[in-house]
Amino acid sequence: MTIDSDRHAAASKRTPVLVVDDDPSMRAGLRQWMRLADFDPVEAVDAETALSRLAADFPGCVISDVLLPGASGLELLRRVKQIDPDLPVILMTGHGDVPMAVEAMRQGAADFIEKPFDPDMLAAMVRRATGHRRLVLENRALSRRLSDMSGLSARLIGESAAMVRLREQIGHFARTDASVMIIGETGTGKEVVARALHDLSPRADAPFVALNCAALPETMVEAELFGHEAGAFTGADRSRVGRIEQADHGVLFLDEVPSMPLALQPKLLRVLQEREVDRIGGRSAVPVDIRIISAANVDPRQAVAENLMRQDLVYRLNAVEIRIPPLRERGGDIRLIFDSFVNRFMAEYGIDGVALSPDDAGFLAAHEWPGNVRELRNAAERFVLNTPMGAPSLRDLVTGATPGTEGAPRGRLRELMEEYERRVIVDALRRHDGRIAPVLDELDLPRRTLNEKMARLGLSRTGEGSGEA
Repeated sequence: MTIDSDRHAAASKRTPVLVVDDDPSMRAGLRQWMRLADFDPVEAVDAETALSRLAADFPGCVISDVLLPGASGLELLRRVKQIDPDLPVILMTGHGDVPMAVEAMRQGAADFIEKPFDPDMLAAMVRRATGHRRLVLENRALSRRLSDMSGLSARLIGESAAMVRLREQIGHFARTDASVMIIGETGTGKEVVARALHDLSPRADAPFVALNCAALPETMVEAELFGHEAGAFTGADRSRVGRIEQADHGVLFLDEVPSMPLALQPKLLRVLQEREVDRIGGRSAVPVDIRIISAANVDPRQAVAENLMRQDLVYRLNAVEIRIPPLRERGGDIRLIFDSFVNRFMAEYGIDGVALSPDDAGFLAAHEWPGNVRELRNAAERFVLNTPMGAPSLRDLVTGATPGTEGAPRGRLRELMEEYERRVIVDALRRHDGRIAPVLDELDLPRRTLNEKMARLGLSRTGEGSGEA
């Protein structure tokens, strides 16, 4: 690669800044200052030329003189806002006064600076404006991806390999009548998967009946599941159809199935084998046509080893096993899911202007989310509800810390940045068991960059020691 092509490639990665001024010497100065500040200057001599170089997805900002030939900088500002209300415009003038500055800000200028000005001050304004622009475009891209989703992708949001595989499994196994056991940590969405299996199946028009085996006292599970006749036991003053019969021709979903009393499991096994149910106190069996989907937050083999489940029942329940990955193993899916919840709660509560700060986004990616999607949903709802009270810290909302009680880490900035970088890379390596490809995807880094960072920080694939990726 030639030196010129190297320079072109580097410039193409910089954020563009549209510089609008009819003074050639001022444009030359702005061009130099923007390049020194690591931006890519794009030049125009008047408003019409500037507008021809803008689009709604322009990734940078506009710096414009107020006094231009033809349309003024204020008119350019108004027309830029028609293209994209969130595109930042910084106005500059040698003839500015307070009323002009107030009018510019009222019309939506991101900032206002008088000539002659300190180039460093202008560079700081541009960094703030382009940083905000980047967040706006990221949020728009996420919103577009969410609005484009339909069906199964809208229910089970995620673009990680594990979620793509999960949706493929659901689409395949939904067409069968096989018993399915869904295995996943608490809060991963096991009932969502179960309902998807039902809704995409030939039984979609029949009932979906759910029973959480852990939510009922042991003495009530049998009556709830199998039903009873009047007078079968004290308090049974009328006959009652159990959940199994309610699900006839449809799906019975047994959540937390390892919590089912061991004494009842042979009776459930008989239902699966004979396709009929005996009510408590009943004289004859009632035929049923059901598909059973069960869920567990522990491996069924572990449940058998711990004497929580019968081996023969497990054989019947897990003709198909579907495993849902925990949120901490899903990388960029976390942000996508969080934004989907934020959009939902903004609409539900009528709250606008909810956006993550860079610190919030960093916490979102680094937090382990032990409560999985359920915890993430709660965090998103609290974040939306607290926004009108002042921009809340997502970390404080999730961890329960009182804002301002934790002191900022002390030390040299370079050392603090290296320590944060080390922690992020180590966490990613451990989440992916040292596999480099998913780490590159999650952190959005080129392989060479990751190699250099790991070498500089003395990290191996295990997250410790020294080594190259």
